[in-house]
Amino acid sequence: MRTLAVLPVKRFALAKQRLGERLSPEQREALAKAMVKDTLSALMVVSELDGVLVVTNEPSVAAVAQGLGALVAADPTESGQSDAAAVGIAQALARGIERVLLVPGDCPALDSEEVAALLRAPTGERSVLVVPDRHGAGTNALLLSPPDVIEPGFGPGSFERHRERAAQAAAELTVARPATLLLDIDTPADLAALLDGPSWRAPRTRSAYTAALSRH
Repeated sequence: MRTLAVLPVKRFALAKQRLGERLSPEQREALAKAMVKDTLSALMVVSELDGVLVVTNEPSVAAVAQGLGALVAADPTESGQSDAAAVGIAQALARGIERVLLVPGDCPALDSEEVAALLRAPTGERSVLVVPDRHGAGTNALLLSPPDVIEPGFGPGSFERHRERAAQAAAELTVARPATLLLDIDTPADLAALLDGPSWRAPRTRSAYTAALSRH
């Protein structure tokens, strides 16, 4: 089944506002860029994917993505992750893609083998696989077959919202909790959880955060 990963990425000037008390704007930008590189690098080596599409208006991210062999699409409105995901879904449908994996750009500990295992798991022709965040309220990944089986609705409470939309669409629902996809980085507590994990995960993100802390 042809599968495209879609990675929405905000412009760095808009990213990680909740880290503002801990990091300067320049440090937040460096951290956001490092997270995208870690996430994208993990996705690019998943052989079960037929491509990776980055939806962004951030020039440096577009350059990195293209350098790694990923596709890039502009985010015309920059109105949030759901609308950026919709851009990716439209691109997937235009390319004849049968499934999309929606992943945020702030899951730097992402393990390529865990992604591959998600994609190998059997699913129906109309199916929704949801990966919640570590708190069980948000959504850190959606695997949609076909790509438009439901409309993504990221944000607070999105885990339950996606479950409800799957039921309304009469789609097969699966909930998965691969460890490295449960952690997205929005707060200082998330960063602390990342640093508590294996030291070889998210190397760019660790380096950027360590450099930021050393300047305090």
